[in-house]
Amino acid sequence: MRPCFTLAFLASTALAFACGLTTGTAGEGKKSETIHLFNGKDLDGWEGYSDLFSVKDGVIVAKNSAPVKYSTYLLTKRKFRDFRLVFSGKLVESEMHSGVSLWGKIYPQAAGKLDPVKERTEYTYQGHLVMFPNSWGIWDLYRRNGKTQIKEHLEASRKVGKAKEWNDHEILALGNRLRVVLNGKLVVDYTEPDPSTISEGPIGLQLHSNKVPQEVHFKGLVLTTNPEDKLTTVK
Repeated sequence: MRPCFTLAFLASTALAFACGLTTGTAGEGKKSETIHLFNGKDLDGWEGYSDLFSVKDGVIVAKNSAPVKYSTYLLTKRKFRDFRLVFSGKLVESEMHSGVSLWGKIYPQAAGKLDPVKERTEYTYQGHLVMFPNSWGIWDLYRRNGKTQIKEHLEASRKVGKAKEWNDHEILALGNRLRVVLNGKLVVDYTEPDPSTISEGPIGLQLHSNKVPQEVHFKGLVLTTNPEDKLTTVK
């Protein structure tokens, strides 16, 4: 681990404690529940544009043929705060990244749009995004954007990530600490210094804005609420 990353981590952790957040322990002592977010058959429990998200052969397919002006999401109807999410994602077509959003809210007024139905921003998201592939790490949607993307996270992910193959993920979101395991390797350990950016919110599967056709697949999607502070897929 490089010194600059260590100093940045320590600084953000200290600020988080000063703001009254507890790093990585918020799920301890609370009732835990394991939820299969995707039943393998249909999109029961989810909401989003039906022409962009579907199910095929036991996989959630995010796909567009016409341009997508604003990034859109398939969103869980339930909201989550402290959780572990294990899933696999695969970019099939295009070079644009996808991702999983969390700790935020549906944001139909994205970019100041006043008619979300007409502009198709009904399922846009404001919050944290765990990106994959090609671009990796954490993005803060419609707030700080790339200021939360740390170089060391990007470099670590590129070493083990796969461009157009299945990538196995574990996201552990506890307190103000967000960790990501990619294909068995811990690649992101991020402590959020601003408590105002963390809230209970839906999980979102991203179909990025793009002028060209794209396709992304998701499977697995097993979530555990209030989990033990432990990574389960590190090899």
